[in-house]
Amino acid sequence: MSEADPRRLIPRTDHLLGMPQARETELGADAVRALVHDLQERARAGELPPEDVEAAFLAALADRRPSSLRPVLNATGVVVHTNLGRAPLSDAAVDAVVAASRYVDIELDLATGTRSRRGVAARAALLDACPAAEDALVVNNGAAALSLATTTLAGSGDVIVSRGELIEIGAGFRLTDLIISTGARLREVGTTNRTHLADYADAIGPETGCLLKVHPSNFRVEGFTAAVNLPVLSEVAAEHGLPLVADLGSGLLRPDPALPDEPDAATALAAGADLVIMSGDKLLGGPQAGIVLGRADLVQQLARHPLARAFRADKLALAALEATLNGGPTPVARALHADPDELRRRAERIAAAVGGAPVVQHDGRVGGGGAPGFPLAGWAVSLPEEVAAPLRAGQSAVLARVTDGACLVDPRCVPPAEDDALIRALAAALRAVRP
Repeated sequence: MSEADPRRLIPRTDHLLGMPQARETELGADAVRALVHDLQERARAGELPPEDVEAAFLAALADRRPSSLRPVLNATGVVVHTNLGRAPLSDAAVDAVVAASRYVDIELDLATGTRSRRGVAARAALLDACPAAEDALVVNNGAAALSLATTTLAGSGDVIVSRGELIEIGAGFRLTDLIISTGARLREVGTTNRTHLADYADAIGPETGCLLKVHPSNFRVEGFTAAVNLPVLSEVAAEHGLPLVADLGSGLLRPDPALPDEPDAATALAAGADLVIMSGDKLLGGPQAGIVLGRADLVQQLARHPLARAFRADKLALAALEATLNGGPTPVARALHADPDELRRRAERIAAAVGGAPVVQHDGRVGGGGAPGFPLAGWAVSLPEEVAAPLRAGQSAVLARVTDGACLVDPRCVPPAEDDALIRALAAALRAVRP
């Protein structure tokens, strides 16, 4: 390398690592060193001027965080948005997660100094919230809860389910594949649109492990249809001494007037379900978790299965779930019950702040496989479609709904305290497309 070689101007590793910003960053030492080496290699390859390496290093340090996940303002009107992590946690749940991130008495009785049972407080909170259940179990997600239930109750035997309830959810995930993977045999009865009690009764045999009733949470079958409801199905299950499992999916513990057709755990148990399975991060508004409620003997049977250890919830999920159940209204509950008139006032204020964009009626959605097709009356700011991309890429990322050539910004799921941040993001995006 000659004296005139510009690569001699590339800052040394020890110089960059010794800068105050490098010592004070939240990034770990290995991540900082990797960043230094990457920039130096880019400079050696001629992709970055040597004199710009230091500035690029400082800019990267300011921009990077230990986690790549970015906060996003949800302006789609979809309350339980799977691509955005489903339910946002309440402040109480966030505080509980922070506290639980340290050493905590997750399996310790502080009074005696002996080992205790994991998740006792979350279980108690669930039973307080759903008195119809005799016992409760928390695992790491809804799929784990269903897998544990079918494995425990059916083994290599039959799980009887209606063909009209063999659902596929996001990313191509099918309940049929999950159940078969446990080693159980799936016994389909009825047809896509009509299943009768006799279909279940005729399918029951010595190899039957359980009856499964699945809420088709992300679609509706209308027209010439027939289905067997839980009270009737529970009679044939009891007659043959078989457990009846109801997979409700969306996570309502009790009826909600805002969602009149959405099933809930309390009603399902009262109607004869022996076990109810639901998710914690949908309508309940808590962390990702699979919740099992129902007969004490069956819940304990699931808890004793070896797979229960593999599926168990961690301390952060248990802390967040307990705080969700014991705290006040969750962000999901507030978004579901938002006053349309207040949403209109907020939309009009936001529109006025960004130059008087039109405000249009916009129905929100529950999302997350809950209440398919059920409208949540509201309002949105209508902007040109090309605004959507700079909104997503902005410093404060915003996800809006793009439809019919418009970018619709719905404030339903945006906390009112974030309205000013939303306005700044909209103004920046509009400047980007209209310099």
